Order: sequence, then C-alpha cells, then structure tokens
Amino acid sequence: MAYDNSSPYFFTETVNNKFLDFMVNRPIAIDPSDQHWMITQVYHLRPDLLAYDLYNDSKLWWVFAQRNPNKLKDPLFDFTVGTEIYLPKITTLKSSLGL
Repeated sequence: MAYDNSSPYFFTETVNNKFLDFMVNRPIAIDPSDQHWMITQVYHLRPDLLAYDLYNDSKLWWVFAQRNPNKLKDPLFDFTVGTEIYLPKITTLKSSLGL
C-alpha cells in the first residue's frame, strides 16, 4: 500500500502488504522566516482545520508536530489554546514534501 506525498506515512514501509512497519518520520525543514503563532480557540485540538486554512489541505495536520516536536509531542492533544508554535510556509512544504 503506497501513501501519497501529503501523508506522514509516505516513507514508512508495509509488512506483508497489510501492516505499517516502524514509522519513518518526514522532517520539515526549519526556515528562520517561519511564522511564530499561538494556537487560538478556533483551532483547539484541530490541527486539521488550521492545515486546511493555511494549506488548503486538511491532510497536512501532522506537519505542525513535525515542525514543533518539543511543543507538540502528541499532534492532537498538545494542540491546545495558548501553545506557541512555528508554522511552516507552503513553499517549505512543497520543497520538503514534494507537494
């Protein structure tokens, strides 16, 4: 089973064509001009909504945790009001993920 390039599992192999093997992370390049941002109530526990609003693709919800591993250890339950994170630019995602 192959995953598309917007998936966090793109580089993760499958075993017996049924199960995912150990997760292979997809690093997101750090750009000094990434926007520093605080999660608001609108996006509380909803990285998918922010991904849709920023990148027009809710499947990119996981990029926030990849870009902010010290703040978002759990990509959903750490996505809470008041948490300050960096938002990768769409140009960074295009070059890092091949979108």
